[in-house]
Amino acid sequence: MKIFSDWLGLPAAAQGAAVALGNFDGVHLGHAGVVRAARAARPGAPLAVLTFEPHPRSFFRPQDPPFRLTLSAERAAALEALGVDLLYELPFDAAFSHISGEDFIDRVLHAGLRAVHLACGGDFAFGHRRGGDVGMLIRRAGALGMGLTVVPPIADAQGPISSTRIRRLLQDGYPEHAAALLGRNHTIRGMVAHGDKRGRTIGFPTANIPLGEHLEPARGVYAITARLPDGSTVKGVANIGLRPTVGGKESRLEAHLFDFAGDLYDAELTVALHAFLREERKFETFGALKAQIIADAGAARALLDSQPKPANPLAP
Repeated sequence: MKIFSDWLGLPAAAQGAAVALGNFDGVHLGHAGVVRAARAARPGAPLAVLTFEPHPRSFFRPQDPPFRLTLSAERAAALEALGVDLLYELPFDAAFSHISGEDFIDRVLHAGLRAVHLACGGDFAFGHRRGGDVGMLIRRAGALGMGLTVVPPIADAQGPISSTRIRRLLQDGYPEHAAALLGRNHTIRGMVAHGDKRGRTIGFPTANIPLGEHLEPARGVYAITARLPDGSTVKGVANIGLRPTVGGKESRLEAHLFDFAGDLYDAELTVALHAFLREERKFETFGALKAQIIADAGAARALLDSQPKPANPLAP
């Protein structure tokens, strides 16, 4: 998959695609439906996705707590796994935010991308002050010779699948239910940073990953797998939270990888959440914490060993 950060001056090979439109935070099953609709409409054309970085909500409301399910690299990997050939990841800044809905269609989609077909959900909005909607796309795209597929929501028994629902499930401690809507386990990708190194003193060294712009799931202990830089996958147990027993002040992910010995500092790990084991809590002594970690590791190992190997390469 080739990634472009502008719609101007694209090479001919990066134009003329069937383009799925949206923010694609999480790249869940509903998003996959939009991508498949673009492919089905013009199977002979390149398959593309147009999205934005940063997420428009981050631009307009920078004071909000982190909410992203997937940051740029993980979103790109998930889209590539869906067969996307071209990713237009357009910078969302003050200038872009003032482009009108009409200009977005005329200048970006038609003149810049030379899109042959568009696909989006029924609630897709775009342009200055979200002035463009599906109705505008229907009217204008047809006049410019671009096809359009408006994809109905994909739903389960609880309602339409959405990033909002997935965020709520993760914050409530149900990563396995979130995985059912994502089509893979929820992942947190980041660089391993130096921590306080307390874990290694009790035989449980951890890889510490700041959450950064990721949504913070429910604080507590998880059964996890981690994809290493060489592509291999290792099972483990992780804590997400403040680490109250040792007086932590900043929430982060601390992952202990089973049967692994190696230096991971400054390496990029992708940690997949499989199951929530217990809530984070403060222990009266370090010995009590160690005993609980041993129990947590045993529970995580048993759970992960009982799971079938995932077919999805993005779900380690």
